[in-house]
Amino acid sequence: MVDAACTEFYRDNGYLLVKGLLSKDEAEAYRRECHALIGRLRPSDPTWGSARAMSGGAATELRHCHDVQYYCAAFARLLVDERFTEVAAALLGTENVQLHHTKVFVKPAEKGSPFPMHQDAAHFPHTRHTLGAAVFHFDDAPEEKGCLRMVPGSHRRGPLPHVEAGGWHLPPAEWPLESAVPVEAEAGDVVFFSYLTVHGSGVNRSAQARTTLLVQFRDPRDQPVGDVHRSRGQGMMLRGHDPTL
Repeated sequence: MVDAACTEFYRDNGYLLVKGLLSKDEAEAYRRECHALIGRLRPSDPTWGSARAMSGGAATELRHCHDVQYYCAAFARLLVDERFTEVAAALLGTENVQLHHTKVFVKPAEKGSPFPMHQDAAHFPHTRHTLGAAVFHFDDAPEEKGCLRMVPGSHRRGPLPHVEAGGWHLPPAEWPLESAVPVEAEAGDVVFFSYLTVHGSGVNRSAQARTTLLVQFRDPRDQPVGDVHRSRGQGMMLRGHDPTL
């Protein structure tokens, strides 16, 4: 699924777009599962306060669910799908891949909330900085839909100071979303990136929802710095074994 050129690109840039990891039919099936799950949950909107300013004062919305594998078996199967874990292992440089957490995000049509630029490391720092993310796209995500945007090579700067002003993010004046590279994706594509890579996403202004699953994974030897951002599934082995036991 990934070759030496792909892993080199990931090391240099801090992210990698893997095309067609899932088929279009699989992506559509997962999309239906996501929307059915969101429809069963009590509505909640995790939009950061700081994200409101990015939308020019317009009201935006975001729907989400943590630990999705506990609510739908389809996602539990996806977490151990060898097509995913093979790429994750190659990018980590180890055969052992451990789960940190999962989240489904749905950006509603025409008003899907953005995310200011940030590093995931600010939310759950680890000692070895091996943590990676995989964003599964279950429908197309062009720039109009508020696709992911990355700052290539930013992971090499290490953890950066974040501000807590309506969210835990980088100073918008220093890290404008527009300066980041848009990573447009199609249904079935997966974007992998380091938790040190500066990233964000824009407003979904299209007529269709943007539906993604975020899976954060790590080398099991990489321990959290503090007791933060716990999830029910944290520590589950997705590939290999836990060498710390």
